Amino acid sequence: MLPEILKSFLLIAAELTILFFSITFIISLLQGFIPYERIEKYLFQSNKLIGSFVAVFLAFITPFCSCSTIPVVATMLQRKMKFSFVMIFLFASPVLDPTILTLMGVLLGWKVVILYTMITSILSIIIGFTLEALGFESSVKNIIVKNQTEPQRKFNVKAAWQETISLMKTVYPFLIIGALIGAIIHGAVPTEWIAKMFGGNEWWLIPIAAVIGIPLYIRLSTMIPIANIMLIKGMALGPVMAIMISSTGASLPEVTLLHSIFHKRLVIAFVISVLSMATLSGTLFYLI
Repeated sequence: MLPEILKSFLLIAAELTILFFSITFIISLLQGFIPYERIEKYLFQSNKLIGSFVAVFLAFITPFCSCSTIPVVATMLQRKMKFSFVMIFLFASPVLDPTILTLMGVLLGWKVVILYTMITSILSIIIGFTLEALGFESSVKNIIVKNQTEPQRKFNVKAAWQETISLMKTVYPFLIIGALIGAIIHGAVPTEWIAKMFGGNEWWLIPIAAVIGIPLYIRLSTMIPIANIMLIKGMALGPVMAIMISSTGASLPEVTLLHSIFHKRLVIAFVISVLSMATLSGTLFYLI
């Protein structure tokens, strides 16, 4: 069992290392072309359709985990950006990441990536406008963010290399942890057990998986290799997507940080919204 786990870990880790490094460098290089100041202007007084797509696009090009998204959200709220657009960004940012989505495409298939991106984007937009319509903007605390400076971005190979190394130091360990957990599942957990517990077509497996994911603090980069092994082992795609979205969309550390900028009413609404997004996404994958 141990040699099998070690072999599986080395293969997964090697593949993820090559993919992650090359993809991260290319994306870091291309970010020099992105007009961030112009994008932010659309989040103030833009119409709903344009502003919502801009918020999703901003979430897509800013590779943040759930916790590191909070300071950005606080800054956006202080700048008086439209509440619905900020909420869309809050929900979409942790689950949409160009590097991780590319890894997802290589490991899980591009059809899965397209469906995943469409579903999470649409649900983030719906949740953002719903929270605004229900008056949750009044549940935002008066916040003061100091020493917030805009990053200087430019098309520069040296800067892209430095950004890649920086991201490798912060995100790569989680990727390796995911590879290790995936290797352990692959070598130690019986396929029959996973297929029996989560491989069926019972609809109730999806909300259970969504609830299981909330207490976990698993970055999307960690979850991708785990999800790949779970699917190989026979776990249904619906529960895999549900636990992936709930674990990356909301975590206990993030909920704690949200208390600093939101009142309890909005924090509870946030958790319920993430559970709903995870459950609905898993259900849609199940139906499709």
